[in-house]
Amino acid sequence: MSRGHRLPADWDAIVVGSGMGGLTCAAYLAVTGHRVLVLEQAGVLGGNSHVFRRRSAYEFDAGVHYIGDCGPDGVLPSILRGLGLDGRVEFRAMDPDGFDEVVLPGLRMFVPVGWDRYLDRLIEVLPTDKEGLREFTRVCSAVGAEMRWTLLSAAGVDPAEILRRTPTAMAWGRRTLHDLFEHCRLSAAARTVLAAQALNYGIGPEAATVGTHASVTDHYLRGAAYPVGGGQMLSASLSETITGHGGAVRVGHRVERVLVEEGRACGVVLATGQELRAPIVVSNADYPRTVLELVGEQHFPKSIVKRARTAVMGFPLVVLYVGLDRELPGRRNANLWWHGNADIEEAFRGLTDGRFDAPPSVFISFASGKDPHTPAIRPPGHANFQVMALCPRSLEPWGAAAEPAGGERYRRDPAYLAQKERVTETMLATAERALGPFRRHVTHLELATPATQRRYTRSTGGSPFGLARWGGTGARPDTRTSVAGLYVVGQSTRYGSGITGAAVSGIACAGQILGRPLLPEVYAGAVLGDHRLLPERGADWDPLRVCGGRAPRGTRSS
Repeated sequence: MSRGHRLPADWDAIVVGSGMGGLTCAAYLAVTGHRVLVLEQAGVLGGNSHVFRRRSAYEFDAGVHYIGDCGPDGVLPSILRGLGLDGRVEFRAMDPDGFDEVVLPGLRMFVPVGWDRYLDRLIEVLPTDKEGLREFTRVCSAVGAEMRWTLLSAAGVDPAEILRRTPTAMAWGRRTLHDLFEHCRLSAAARTVLAAQALNYGIGPEAATVGTHASVTDHYLRGAAYPVGGGQMLSASLSETITGHGGAVRVGHRVERVLVEEGRACGVVLATGQELRAPIVVSNADYPRTVLELVGEQHFPKSIVKRARTAVMGFPLVVLYVGLDRELPGRRNANLWWHGNADIEEAFRGLTDGRFDAPPSVFISFASGKDPHTPAIRPPGHANFQVMALCPRSLEPWGAAAEPAGGERYRRDPAYLAQKERVTETMLATAERALGPFRRHVTHLELATPATQRRYTRSTGGSPFGLARWGGTGARPDTRTSVAGLYVVGQSTRYGSGITGAAVSGIACAGQILGRPLLPEVYAGAVLGDHRLLPERGADWDPLRVCGGRAPRGTRSS
């Protein structure tokens, strides 16, 4: 993949950033005949779906921990199939009897596939909340199903029919999860179990909408899975689609600004000063950064500028990457959601107030359990897992981490290093509370901070979750902007968070550009990509190298 060659100046469309939203949009534009250029400022494609390698032994996912709704009629498989990628990305199902393990003081529950079985498990561990749990799951299962139907089937449907088909989503979708908890009169423990996986969308019950929670929960209750070969398989396959259909993808190319002339986007200027022209520009940067930095507030209505300036992002993350010289005994193929505080709403209020002496909860993802046969994940007999926790939004505790996005000086700052060492120890101690002692078996230990996230993705506030508040409760912008020819994709749009939400934003954006309902089309079976244009994958094929990574499989990634 070229990094330094000068690019042709004119394109049909330029995509800024290579997260799942940007790559999916670019792939659909490419297979429909557009000459597309994707520009990524980092050294590897994928945004939060990329991987990195350490110690010539371990491969860690930055953001792909599990994906829901991956059956034959699943949303993400349908998007990939529509590009001609059927069979090039495989998904390995997690334990259908318990793909998520939720642990609170005095309570343990495995989350199974299916709303009915989920309710049975909830009542089993929380019998005194039985009636409230029945009402909660009734509302959320209906909202999840109605929102999915709207996404997949409502193109061209009369608005009155949409209203008739989505009564529960209309009544509850924009209200907060806290409102539904109150309506159902649920105990603190029940609220914590129900919202235990809130790290999937990065905000607490008092900010998250029922629509967000219901759609994410419904997504996973349709079956959780992990891409065989790791998260880089997704971006590698999308990159092959783009280049196979005449597009181009470049890493190490930072866009300094989006060009706007006479109210219309017309190209980009790179950090090198090179100007590239296109009548369509798609930004995979988050919405505030797109408005305030890449484009400039002078090109937007005052209402949009105000929202961009007052926007609140999801909480940032700290992630501890762990390699062990032994397996973790007795673990099934399930994530662990460990909560030391049985009152999740109080825990989120603490985060909002900036309290983080120790993480109140952690999410632990076991890559070596989800993909045991991919050699790069870990050496035989070893374990590879990640410990994740939300942290306060302020960057002040990280010292020089508050420097401009993309800066690297923070990594040598004494205040930053001291905070990183302290948080590493608290994360390690919390992980041992959840898993039992393991530190004498540690072979690799590495902490990623909000500053790390900002450096690699240039996200506002170092959050990987996109917008938490954009005006009113539950409001998020669509992919089309008020600037002609300018679009925004990714986790800040109304299509939701996570890998699938970002991919949906990409196909929805391509559909708006093309003026056709692409997602309903491909979900119904349409295949727009030509698999004959995709390259053969030999025995030494490596998704990381396809995406710009310099290291062959099994060696250290720089």
